[in-house]
Amino acid sequence: MPSPANSRRCPSITPSSHSDYLATSSPVASPYRSSSWDGGWSLDFSDNNFTGGVPAGLSSCSKLETFRAGINSLTGELPNDLYGATSLQEISLFLNMLTGPIDNGITNLTSLRIISLYSNYFTGPIPAGIGRLSRLEQLLLHVNNLTGSLPASLKDCTSLKKLYLRVNSLAGDITDFDFSNLQHLTTLDLGNNNFSGSIPRSLYSCRALTAIRLATNGLRGQILPDIVNLQSLSFISISNNSLENITGALSILSSCKNLTVLILSKNFIFERVPGDGILADPRGFRNLQVLGLGGCKLHGQVPNWLQSLTSLEVLDLSQNLISGSIPGWLGSFPNLFYIDLSSNLLSGGFPAEMTALPGLRSGKPPDLENQTFLELPVFVMPNNVTNQQYNQLSNLPPAIYLRNNSLTGPIPDEIGRLRSLHTIDFGHNNFSGEIPNEISSLSNLEVVDLSYNGFAGTIPPSLKSLHFLSFFSVAYNSLEGQVPTGGQFDTFTNSSYVGNPGLCGRPLSRECSNRSVVNNGAPARRSRGSVCGSIKKLVIGLSLGAVLASFILVIPLAIWMVSRSRIIPDRDSDEVEMDGISVNSNMGAAATSSAALGRDSSFVMVFRDNPNCINTLTISELLKATDNFNQANIVGCGAFGLVYKATLENGTRVAIKKLSGDMGLMEREFKAEVEVLSNARHENLVALYGYSIHHGSRLLIYSYMENGSLDNWLHEKTDGPTLLGWPMRLKIAQGASRGLAYMHQICEPHIVHRDIKSSNILLDEKFNAYVADFGLSRLILPHQTHVTTELVGTLGYIPPEYAHSWVATLRGDVYSFGVVMLELLTGKRPFEVSRTKENKELVVWVQEMRKTGRHSEIFDPVLRGKGFDDQMVQVLDVACSCVDSDPFRRITIQDVVDRLKNVDR
Repeated sequence: MPSPANSRRCPSITPSSHSDYLATSSPVASPYRSSSWDGGWSLDFSDNNFTGGVPAGLSSCSKLETFRAGINSLTGELPNDLYGATSLQEISLFLNMLTGPIDNGITNLTSLRIISLYSNYFTGPIPAGIGRLSRLEQLLLHVNNLTGSLPASLKDCTSLKKLYLRVNSLAGDITDFDFSNLQHLTTLDLGNNNFSGSIPRSLYSCRALTAIRLATNGLRGQILPDIVNLQSLSFISISNNSLENITGALSILSSCKNLTVLILSKNFIFERVPGDGILADPRGFRNLQVLGLGGCKLHGQVPNWLQSLTSLEVLDLSQNLISGSIPGWLGSFPNLFYIDLSSNLLSGGFPAEMTALPGLRSGKPPDLENQTFLELPVFVMPNNVTNQQYNQLSNLPPAIYLRNNSLTGPIPDEIGRLRSLHTIDFGHNNFSGEIPNEISSLSNLEVVDLSYNGFAGTIPPSLKSLHFLSFFSVAYNSLEGQVPTGGQFDTFTNSSYVGNPGLCGRPLSRECSNRSVVNNGAPARRSRGSVCGSIKKLVIGLSLGAVLASFILVIPLAIWMVSRSRIIPDRDSDEVEMDGISVNSNMGAAATSSAALGRDSSFVMVFRDNPNCINTLTISELLKATDNFNQANIVGCGAFGLVYKATLENGTRVAIKKLSGDMGLMEREFKAEVEVLSNARHENLVALYGYSIHHGSRLLIYSYMENGSLDNWLHEKTDGPTLLGWPMRLKIAQGASRGLAYMHQICEPHIVHRDIKSSNILLDEKFNAYVADFGLSRLILPHQTHVTTELVGTLGYIPPEYAHSWVATLRGDVYSFGVVMLELLTGKRPFEVSRTKENKELVVWVQEMRKTGRHSEIFDPVLRGKGFDDQMVQVLDVACSCVDSDPFRRITIQDVVDRLKNVDR
C-alpha cells in the first residue's frame, strides 16, 4: 500500500460527478480529503483496479458525504468503522466481490440518500433498522445472496424512490407488507426471489410508481382493480408466478393508460385466451409496446382484440395451446418486429399478409431510436446458451418464431420483403414446397431453422450470400442435390442437413454425381468471405445516366457474447429466468466436432514468448478445452469466423477463432502470413498465441478478453453506458489508438486494419483496450500504404472515398477510428436504419450539430454534467479531424495518439 506521502490525492468531485480514472492497481489506500463542495467532502475510487478491502478510517472524515469505490475488485466485509462516518449521504460499492452481512450499524448513517451495493456477495438479511434512514432515496441491493424477509421498518424510508432487490434469496409472505408510506417510490424490482403470498394491496397506493417487477417468485391470487390508481405505471413484469384470472387481469390493466411493457408469462396455467370485449376501454393498451403471455398453456385462438394494440412492437404468445390459424391482420401492425408464436397448436399456412409488416420490411420504427431507456431491463432468452437483457426495445433482434406448430403449405416468396429479419425459426411444422430463393435477399439473417418439415427441391445456392448466418438447419426434410459451399456454409456441420437422403456434398459423407451438381445450379465460387463480416454490394443508379457506382456496405450485426465475468455476474444474466419472453429454439452457431475435424494432417503451432507461457498444445487438448467446439462455448462472431472460449487443463483461458472458408490461401501461404502476424506484438493488440490446421479447418489461438467488446458495453449491456464512465472511455480511446499506431507505423510489414469498429476493440478484465482482427484480410508489403481488397469495412465506419475505389488505406483506418471515438462520446451506433434520413449516419449528425453550435447535445446523456465536458470537447475535435470527408485533410493516427495523450493536461 502506498504511503500517504506518495499517494495520489483524490480529485475534486462535485455531487453529480463521475470518478476520475486513477491509473493504479494498488489496494485502496487510506482515504484523504478531496476538495470540498457545499461544505462536504467526496471520495471517489470508482472504475479502477483496486484490490483488498474497504479501508478503515472513514469515520474520522467528519465532513465526508460521498464514498464511491464501485467497479473494482474489493473483497472482504464492510468495516464497522464505515458506520461511524455519520455525514455520509452516498455509499456506492457496486460491482465488487464484497462478502459478509450488511451490518445494522449502517442505520446509524441517517443522512444516507443512496446505498448502492449491488452485484457483490453480501449475505444475511436486510438490516432490521433500515427504517431509520428516512432520507434514503435509492436502495440498490440486487444480485447478492441476501436472505430473510422485507424488514417491516422499510416502510419508514418515506423518501425511497428506487428499491432494487432482484436476484437474491429473500423470502416470506409479502401480502401484508405496508408500502403505503412509500409515496415517492418510482421503481420496485423484487424479481427472482422466493416471496410468497399475493401482491400487497398497499402497493397500489404508491401513485408515483412507473415500474414493477415481481417476476419469478411464488405469488398467487389475482391482480386487483386498485392497480388502475397507478396512472404513471409503464412497466409491469409479474412472470413466472401463480396468478389466476387472465381475463380479469387484462381487463383491469387495459385501463393503465401509460403502460408500455406488460409481461405476464408463465401464469394463468390452462386458462382460456380472453375473448373480445375484455378491454374495459376501447382505447385500452393503446401505448403498449411489449406483450408477453408465453408459457401460460392458454387454450383458444389468437384473439381479435390484439388488433387494437396499434403500438405493439414485441408479441410473445409462445408455449401455449393456441389453435386455429395465424390471422392475416398480424401483418397490419405498423411497429411490430418481434413475433413469437412457437410451441402452440397452430395450423394453416403462413399468411402472406405478414410479409407486409413495416417494422420488418424497412427497419424498426423511426421513433424507437429516440425512446428513453426502459425503467427496468427486459430479459429475453433467444437460445439455449444464454439469456440476454435489453434496456432499449430498439436493440432486440427482429424475429419470427413459429417453431413447434402444425403449419402447412409453402413459405410465400414475398418473405424476401422482410429485409430487417435476423431470425426465421419455422422448425418442427409441416411446411412443404421449395425453400424460397428470395430468402437470400434477407441480408441481415443470423438464424434460419427450417428443420423437421416437408420441404423438397434443393437448397438455393444463393443462400451462401447470407454472410451473417450463424445457425442454419434444414434437417429432416425431403431435400436433394448438392449442399451449397462457400461463405457461411463452410462452417455448418452434418447436423444441419441430416435426415435428407437426397442431399450430397460437403460436409455429408455422400459425394455428388455430376447430375446432382447440375440440378443444384452452378458450383459456388470460392469465397474469401467471413462468418460475419463479408459484403453486400448495392448498385446505385444515378439520375441523368452520368455515374454508375458500386458501394460496398457491410452491416455489423454479429454480437460478441461476453464471457461470464465479475462485472456482470452470471446470476443476473445467464442462469436466472426473469421476464420469460421467448423461451425457444436451439439457436447458435453450428459446432465443429472432432469427427468433422478429422484425424489426419493436423498440427498446432504455438509461438514462443506468448504472454501465458503456453509451450505446447495438441489438437486433442484444443478439442477438450472447447468441449469439441460446442456451441455453448461460442463467445463471439468476428469478422473472419466464430470465436470459442477454451479453458486449458492448467486453467488458462484462450480464445480460438475458427476461420470460415479457405480464405483464398494455400496452406503454405496461410502458415507464412500467420507467422508474420505473430510478430505484431503490442500491449494494445490482441496477442496471437498460435495457430492450427486440422483436416482443412484453420484455427487461430488468441489471448482471451474477459470483458468482451466495446460495442457490447456501449450498445448491448444493461447499465453498460452508465458503468463505462468518461475516464474509462478516454482510457479505451487512448489504448486503442496506440495499438492502431503500432500497426500503421512500427510493425513490419505495416498493417492496414481495414475494419476498425467498436466490436473489434476488446477489453480485458482491467478494461485495457486491444485492437482485434488485424491483418487477417491481407498484409500490405513493407512501406506500402494501401492494399487492394474486395472487402472494405463495415457500414457506418466506411470512409466516403471507398465508394469510388476498392482500396483500403491508412487514412481509411483513421476515419473508422474517428467513428469509434464518436461512439464513445455519443453512446450512439454509427449507423441506424431506424433513424430518420437525416440522422442515419452518426458522422453526418455530429457534423450538423457542431455546425449549429449544439455541442453539448452531442454527448451521451449519461456523461453530461459530470465535470468532463472540456475533455469531451477536446476528444470531439480529434474525432472530427479523423472523419473529414477529404482523406488528405485527416490527421494521422500518431497525431491522434499525441492529442488524446494530452487531453486536459
